Amino acid sequence: MNKIKILFAFSFWMLLTAVSCNRDDISFDSPSQLLRFSADTVFLDTVYNQVRSETYAVKIYNDEDNDVMIPRIALQNGSSSLYRINVDGKAGTDFTNIPLRKKDSLYIFVEIAPVANAPEAIAEERIQFQTPAGSQHVTLFSVVQDAEFFIQTDTNPNILSNNTNWTNEKAKIIFGDLTLEEGKTLDIQKGTKIYFHKNSGLKISKNAKLNVFGELNQEVIFRGDRNDPRYDTIPKNWNGIKFDAGSTLAMNYAKVFGGTRGLEMTETQAVISNTIIHTFQEYGIFAVKSNINASNLVMNNCGEAAVGIFKGGNYNITHSTLANYWDFNSALPALGIYATNEYQNGTVLENGPLSLKVNNSIIYGSAENMVELKPTSGQTFSTEFNYSLLKYGTKATYATTNSITNKDPKFVNYFTQKMNLRLNEDSPAKGKGSPAVAATVPLDIVKISRTASPTMGAYQ
Repeated sequence: MNKIKILFAFSFWMLLTAVSCNRDDISFDSPSQLLRFSADTVFLDTVYNQVRSETYAVKIYNDEDNDVMIPRIALQNGSSSLYRINVDGKAGTDFTNIPLRKKDSLYIFVEIAPVANAPEAIAEERIQFQTPAGSQHVTLFSVVQDAEFFIQTDTNPNILSNNTNWTNEKAKIIFGDLTLEEGKTLDIQKGTKIYFHKNSGLKISKNAKLNVFGELNQEVIFRGDRNDPRYDTIPKNWNGIKFDAGSTLAMNYAKVFGGTRGLEMTETQAVISNTIIHTFQEYGIFAVKSNINASNLVMNNCGEAAVGIFKGGNYNITHSTLANYWDFNSALPALGIYATNEYQNGTVLENGPLSLKVNNSIIYGSAENMVELKPTSGQTFSTEFNYSLLKYGTKATYATTNSITNKDPKFVNYFTQKMNLRLNEDSPAKGKGSPAVAATVPLDIVKISRTASPTMGAYQ
């Protein structure tokens, strides 16, 4: 019996040893076939000097029936490359003897981190693969743009203390809050791009002025600094632009998107023309007792409302398209316009008279009632909705004149990533605007004449 136990134990030990040896003694052959890649070119988005890009991935496949050892994977420009890669969990620029099991795959992660004053506007690079089956490569491509940085620290309050003019020669990248000092003016010229880091914003102080001089196809861009296109339709990448009492805004051909509150105005005088504002967690425009004239304004995708009006003020919205198809959090109302005489200023509830005029515009979206009005007893609350297409439910309390109610405007595409709130030819809003109103804004947002048979909204 003891002999049998000894024999059994010896056999078990020999089997265990054999299995262990087989696990450790994996044989890797030289590749006899070319490797396969998930992409032959990786397009990284535009990056800015001294700012790292998003991380991108390319996958390598071994289609052979054998485990292979890839002799070398390396960046063509070696250690001088603006790019860095991570192969099988290791970062660097040059790798040798990389194992890849049969019918398996391997990720290579890629990023670019250009140095200050990078010598090239187009950064092109290759990941080279050398095997006995042949030389292969994956091309890496990115645009590098020079940038000017505004960084708030404990010792740098980040204040523009003089009248300032920004041009499109360099992108502006803001960390923390950048403040325009009281009484000063910031002019921003066409084509300028302003990028904000997380929890950053622009503050326009009392009696200061922000002038935005964009042009069609050379819009001024305000957005977060996460430059990968997937962040174009994600909110809360930055805070917003905040205006103190007595400040002034003149904004033409701007695109403002991807934050918490787009334009936050308190007792501000604003003229907004030919501008697109979308994807804000709360409001695209948040206005407290302000005077706003908006024309050819396009808005979409705001959690609370495209436009929020508090403590009254005077608002004229003409030939604008206020859509709202917010889908991030169904608990938020996602209105087109919310307007009230009241404003909770800390512990104090304040009130003011309100005048709201909407002409030749479209207010439509997912909510049953896209305009919510909350008048306060004893306060002036005057509203006009003329020659406009509106969506409202049974709780609506406002009157309309020559308007269309609860009919789908038939946008070409209302999804924010498409940003195409133009109208199909069979839209009920086509040709239904007031010619007298259209004469005050004779060109639509893409400079098409609307003086004959004007269409409601920002697009003719």
